[in-house]
Amino acid sequence: MRRAAAVATLAVALSALAGCGFTPLYAELPATGLSQVAVSTPDDRLGYRVREQLEDALGRTPGGAVSHRLEIALEPQRRPLGRRIDDTAVRYELVITADWTLTPAAGGAPLTGREIVTITYATADQPYAAIAAQQDGEERAAADLARRLRLSLMRALAE
Repeated sequence: MRRAAAVATLAVALSALAGCGFTPLYAELPATGLSQVAVSTPDDRLGYRVREQLEDALGRTPGGAVSHRLEIALEPQRRPLGRRIDDTAVRYELVITADWTLTPAAGGAPLTGREIVTITYATADQPYAAIAAQQDGEERAAADLARRLRLSLMRALAE
């Protein structure tokens, strides 16, 4: 009995919410969905990782219709944190600044923005382990940057 009342209450609440014009932030936008955004990044390892992560986050399918073009300029900066007695770094901080421009394919005023991602990673004495740690840090930064860019695009297109 209580379960039926709860389901009925939920159904009434959802139907009232649907009539008020509320649109969830993660809802697909009509006509200009995020899957129709073509992404362009620098032609290097980090640019590839960011583009790959962002296209996955946007649900981009190759060969699909293009409603907007997104150009991203990346500026990575890596600095050592903490030093050992032999003056080698113990950790690194990777800061990636992404300046983006979203231009409608049909023409119109472009939207611009900037996202900054900061991650840290530990170093190792072995060369292979140090390279693997750096690449893992770049991968984590690219995933976080793609998530932030997706939210910024959703906010920009919703307005």
